[in-house]
Amino acid sequence: MSTGPHTREDTYSISDLAREFDVTPRAIRFYEHQGLLAPQRSGSRRIYAKRDYVRLKLILRGKRLGLSLSEVAAMFDLYDSARDEKPQLAQFLAALAERREQLQRQRADIDEMLGEIAVFEVQSRKILAGDRRSGRKRT
Repeated sequence: MSTGPHTREDTYSISDLAREFDVTPRAIRFYEHQGLLAPQRSGSRRIYAKRDYVRLKLILRGKRLGLSLSEVAAMFDLYDSARDEKPQLAQFLAALAERREQLQRQRADIDEMLGEIAVFEVQSRKILAGDRRSGRKRT
């Protein structure tokens, strides 16, 4: 295992990857169980290659973008089987476009809810201000 700058031949333990990406070893084992990572074994010890390092980075990036693990796996499958990366990039762009639409719909819903909250705040402040002026309490 390396402790200095990583080179192409580097290998990583599960602890190395967990520290590097701020995830739990359990999460890494889950991605392995899902077929997204394929470490070598030395007895019961997992040894991750640079390929696994890059894949974990892409898995986590995909999650941040809102992609499902099955979408990430499909892109890995395309990449592994394609002679060029165009099919993978086309699928990635389609997934990003779908995610963008979903986020835009959520943004519109959030904007609408924030508008409703603002109306309720104004109404509530007016009621409170009216109660203070009249010296009475509402029940």
